[in-house]
Amino acid sequence: MTALAPTLEAFFTDRLARQRHASPHTVAAYRDTFRLLLDYAQVHTGKAPSALDFEDLDAPLIGGFLEHLERDRQNSVRTRNARLAAIRSLFRYASLRHPDHAGVIARVLAIPNKRHERALVSFLSEPETDALLAAPDTDTWLGRRDHALLLVAVQCGLRVSELTALTCGVLHLGTGPYVRCHGKGRKERVTPLSSGTVHTLRRWLDERGGHPGDPLFPTRKGRSLSSDAVRKLVSKHAAAAAGDCPSLHLKTVTPHTLRHTAAMRLLQAGVDTSVIALWLGHEQVETTAIYLHADLSIKERALARTTPPGHTPGRYRPPDPLLAFLESL
Repeated sequence: MTALAPTLEAFFTDRLARQRHASPHTVAAYRDTFRLLLDYAQVHTGKAPSALDFEDLDAPLIGGFLEHLERDRQNSVRTRNARLAAIRSLFRYASLRHPDHAGVIARVLAIPNKRHERALVSFLSEPETDALLAAPDTDTWLGRRDHALLLVAVQCGLRVSELTALTCGVLHLGTGPYVRCHGKGRKERVTPLSSGTVHTLRRWLDERGGHPGDPLFPTRKGRSLSSDAVRKLVSKHAAAAAGDCPSLHLKTVTPHTLRHTAAMRLLQAGVDTSVIALWLGHEQVETTAIYLHADLSIKERALARTTPPGHTPGRYRPPDPLLAFLESL
């Protein structure tokens, strides 16, 4: 057997499981990366995965694999960089165990991340949020479940994996109500709940029943919703809400859009970014700066404060509806 196969097995059992105590999400993402890489290498070298060695996974092959992800699998640059991060992690581990392959390993570790455009975050305005929350048919069990889920997502800003992992026992609806969740990096955090959300969740829990360890938002069979199921229900209700709020036709609404919406509502209410970072479970406060870039109202207030003397503050507004039409062309 070559050096690669036992090293890859030890990487999962020793480095990820024992040393780093990696989360199931991390293990699954790394597993998928190496499945794809070994399949690609088998096609291009003609060797079975167990027969591959480090010399086969050299920098040119890894570079070709990354191009294959973007060109053939239509992966985004972010996904490409995430796959590369998994490969680097393996090769850094291998560098300590196999110094005889140091040259190949060093050239792979030197492959850079690919730069990409950073688009402004997409979030919902208050009318769009209200239309989305009103979209589920609360005369049905599924509609009441979806309404409660969307309300928690918009108010708490949870990741989709955090939403699907919620159980009945993580809610505290007494004095100082909050929801407790285990977030990215196995960090536990609590998020306060508004009175309206508490009222909705109390009614939902009375109807839902179950034990503290049961999923808070289950399927009809009582199992936890998958991430894909949550994405589909958010998309479905956003499409329905677009009938009452046409601006939703211009947006792709996902569970992460609701997370961005929660952050923007806090920012527009004057909450400090360090508090928003705690609210969202960000590892670094700097991550929350993306919302400052997306909030045009903050920039407009800055523009008003820097208006030269003798000029009216604010941006130009056409004085007549006909001029406004012409300006919009």
